[in-house]
Amino acid sequence: MATSPPESLNDSKSTGAPAMALIPIASIEILNPRDRNQRVFDEIVANIGSLGLKKPITVTPRAASGAEPRYLLICGEGRLKAYRKLGQTEIPALVVQVSDEDAMIMSLAENITRRQFRPMELLQAIERLRASGYDTKTISAKTGLSWDYVNGISMLLDKGEERLMVAVESGRLPVTAAMAIVSAGDDQQNVQEALQQAYESGQLRGKQLLQARRLVERRQLLGSSVGRRLPRSKTEVTASSLVRTYQREVARQRQLVNKADAAQSRLIFFVGAMRRLLGDEHFSTLLRAERLETMPKFLAERVSASTGG
Repeated sequence: MATSPPESLNDSKSTGAPAMALIPIASIEILNPRDRNQRVFDEIVANIGSLGLKKPITVTPRAASGAEPRYLLICGEGRLKAYRKLGQTEIPALVVQVSDEDAMIMSLAENITRRQFRPMELLQAIERLRASGYDTKTISAKTGLSWDYVNGISMLLDKGEERLMVAVESGRLPVTAAMAIVSAGDDQQNVQEALQQAYESGQLRGKQLLQARRLVERRQLLGSSVGRRLPRSKTEVTASSLVRTYQREVARQRQLVNKADAAQSRLIFFVGAMRRLLGDEHFSTLLRAERLETMPKFLAERVSASTGG
């Protein structure tokens, strides 16, 4: 039995404009499926169940082998699944006539511009656009993302720096700082200098700098891929390899001790200097006049203890 075309809610054949129609849910194929937070999805279902569909989904028709028309979903996956869960068989849809390529671009762009998305979804969307042959300028124009941002993500994608990309997208690391870390290569001294430059230029501040340092350490230990476990050694464990590992660990621990000793020496010098300066009445008067008479509690306690005050 042949199925009639969906009931059109407005006629656009003469104008070529998108048409509104009631589309059978069973005839819609999801073009760009994605995982969804269950709590958010339940809220969508509850809202549609009580208030109805505020915004139609967007689909594009495709030729089918049978008599029943088929459609590709461009945007509105959550609304479509919510309608299906509510037991509906048809859903209002905006029907547009676009090619497969344009349909994919529209779907990816819609996912990118959503207010809530997972970091890896955005990165995967940009990666798919790049794989389709789009350059940085075109991706920026189609998604509304800045050229610098897309260019930085493209560089991280080329290098396989998944861990840095997630940090960038979650806001824990500026894309320019991530690019600097990659440009520094595997030399940890260069990486630390890149972080220092990012700090001095104002790109990294406070907790963000500490997070960046921890991220670099995890990247060095676990690799550039998220969720990657420590690689298993392909060589047989021998006595000499254990000795070398022990020696490397001893060297690392010795370096940490040296750094701690250096920091302690600087702190002792600073405390002594502050004790002498604060003992000068003219200096103390100047500090009070400039409203600089306070200092961090930890340092104040050390200075006070050294003066017996």
